[in-house]
Amino acid sequence: MKTTILFIITAMLLGFSSCKKENPEIPQEPTVITLPEKANDVILQNNNFGIDLFKKTALSENTNLMLSPLSANIALTMLLNGCNTQTYEQIRDMLGYGDLTMDEINATYKSLVSQLLAADPQVNIALANAVWYKDGFAVKPAYLGAMGASFDAEIGSLDFNSPSALETINGWASDNTKGKIPKVINEISPDAVMFLMNALYFKGTWTYQFDKNLTANRTFYLGDGTSKQASSMSSDINVKYFATSDYSAIEMPYGRQNFSMVVILPAATLDNFMENFNGSDWVQLTNEFDENTSTYEIEVTMPRFKFEFEKVLNDQLKAMGMTDAFYPALADLSNIADENLYVSFVQQNTFVDVNEEGTEAAAVTTVGINYTSVGPEPFIVNKPFVFAIRERTTNTLLFIGKVENPGY
Repeated sequence: MKTTILFIITAMLLGFSSCKKENPEIPQEPTVITLPEKANDVILQNNNFGIDLFKKTALSENTNLMLSPLSANIALTMLLNGCNTQTYEQIRDMLGYGDLTMDEINATYKSLVSQLLAADPQVNIALANAVWYKDGFAVKPAYLGAMGASFDAEIGSLDFNSPSALETINGWASDNTKGKIPKVINEISPDAVMFLMNALYFKGTWTYQFDKNLTANRTFYLGDGTSKQASSMSSDINVKYFATSDYSAIEMPYGRQNFSMVVILPAATLDNFMENFNGSDWVQLTNEFDENTSTYEIEVTMPRFKFEFEKVLNDQLKAMGMTDAFYPALADLSNIADENLYVSFVQQNTFVDVNEEGTEAAAVTTVGINYTSVGPEPFIVNKPFVFAIRERTTNTLLFIGKVENPGY
């Protein structure tokens, strides 16, 4: 296994049946979030999308990584508002919106987000959206109206040829992630006409914090069979616990327990686990946690960690069914403007810091939208190819061949 396992958990399970913690200071119950009809199905499908996106990304990367399914979903739903025909259907189906209308999708999103932001005053969670478009680009008023009304998006036109545009876009990302993601784009393509952006910020304090005095260097076993010393936290912590033959898992809450971290430790290698992990496994695990009200005070040992991650997600999204949007000849973004447009990239930048006190995390999802270039794209013959010679009026084929190793 090449990918680093992020967590090591030592569970002292002796006396498990009698060690449920009785603590008069346990926080109040989580705030109940009430959603529109069909919203639970939407969330289920959105989670499936997020896990599939994570799986496809994780199996292609040999490093620490984190994605935000919620941030990606919001940015792509903003894009969905601008799509038509098969482009719309592909993104709608990928996100799991089924037969919902665009108005129903937007209403579901708005209701969920407003309640998430207010669920726990002990957790700092912030969400922001933006639409930046090129000066002179004629965006349809109905599209901008939907971005403002349903997504509360900041909307602005910028001179994409000026360095100030880059500063504005990156400054917005930094401001809305408390400085944790200071830059998301390095340059603006001459063909770029719009950027759709979502920023998500989270900072939560553990309901039951780790004792800093117990943090020490402990052995962490890497996927390649070697080991290292990692600064690791260790304390008796109130958690929910579940295990199968494939993995063991705990859930540690933040604040008043609306939000939590689920830590999954594979029984075998992380690569093997990721190959088989899917949305149904996530539902099984979280159902076990939700249906079992018992918490247990066990010894939890895990490394502190902090990292940043950046990924262009075009290939993963294409593999999940969002194909037409990325191809100039196929994309239908006609609800945005009366121009030939396509999605040039979908990128996510993330940051996470997990320590004894809690967790700080941030994500920015950026969708780049470009004009379709005039004329065909460059034709670069840089790999083996076939050639033919014919007479055009009769279409008589005179010669046909292939070149695998050119020479002259």
